[in-house]
Amino acid sequence: MELFNMPMETIYMYGLIISGILTVLYVLFADVVHFDGPDFLNPVLLFAFVTIFSASGYLFERLSSVNSMLILGFSAVIALILVTLLNVFVLVPLSSAEESLVYRESDLRGRIGTVITTIPVDGFGEVMIENISGRIAKPAVGFQGEQIANGTKVLVVQVKDGILHVTDHQEAQEIFIGGD
Repeated sequence: MELFNMPMETIYMYGLIISGILTVLYVLFADVVHFDGPDFLNPVLLFAFVTIFSASGYLFERLSSVNSMLILGFSAVIALILVTLLNVFVLVPLSSAEESLVYRESDLRGRIGTVITTIPVDGFGEVMIENISGRIAKPAVGFQGEQIANGTKVLVVQVKDGILHVTDHQEAQEIFIGGD
């Protein structure tokens, strides 16, 4: 069968080459071009569909003598199934995992951390905060300019310009709760 005076093999090959190039370009520049549309119009899914459709169509045209309309339908079904599996088992879990790794500095206020580099009087040290997704090490100063020794548990009182303002957790607990 021919379409636009070209054999179907050639059309499938052009579709494969063009969708492959567009997929690579989209992967490289996806951060620049952000997509905010319905999930089924996601460029990754569309490019994957066209790539799988073109590749299976080309292979069936080359390797079998089945009717071209049957190959077209069979290739579309194969591509639809594989793209659905790609979306359900790869893209959806990745999109939800990406959100769980993000934190804002304001989210650190009220967290408990451990001093890993002694905070000198009116100077900078470093505090490590345990998180579900890992550990966060940030520069820190004493909230009232006090010295805080290495290994001390501290409470993050506020965050300004990426610097944690902390106070000794034990002292804060005694002041605010009455100490237990």
